[in-house]
Amino acid sequence: MAAPDDIDDALLRALGDELIRLGRRRLTTYRDAQLENSAFKILWLLVESGPSTLKEIAEQLQLEQSTINRQVHAAIDRGLVERFPSEERTALLVRATPEGEEAYRHDAGLRAAVMRAALAELGADVAGRVVADLRALNDAFDRAQANADRPAVDSTR
Repeated sequence: MAAPDDIDDALLRALGDELIRLGRRRLTTYRDAQLENSAFKILWLLVESGPSTLKEIAEQLQLEQSTINRQVHAAIDRGLVERFPSEERTALLVRATPEGEEAYRHDAGLRAAVMRAALAELGADVAGRVVADLRALNDAFDRAQANADRPAVDSTR
């Protein structure tokens, strides 16, 4: 393992550039898509992880709760999601409606076709390594962030 001082600025800039390029994929509009990107992300979370509170959705998508509140209400108005009470929780939960899940699955298929084509271009072996390396990178980011969030230890005491 390299020491943090062994990672030069050029490598950091190159990584930043590639992460920005990868992040743009989240904003791509797909031909024949039924959902706006904000609705897709909310439905992705609800369909793949189950009902959530507005606060949980905001945390998962790393957006302000007021932004999520507006987006969820727009999705409710379109019949894509609904809020409902839960006996176990005090806050109302949000879940996908059947129409919302159908639209999500449609658009997820469009996105999957593009990803599948990109991974096929790399070949199965390289694609598998890319996924494993991205997982390792995310795990390393999680550890580094957890260390950065820890309070500093006062060594003078």
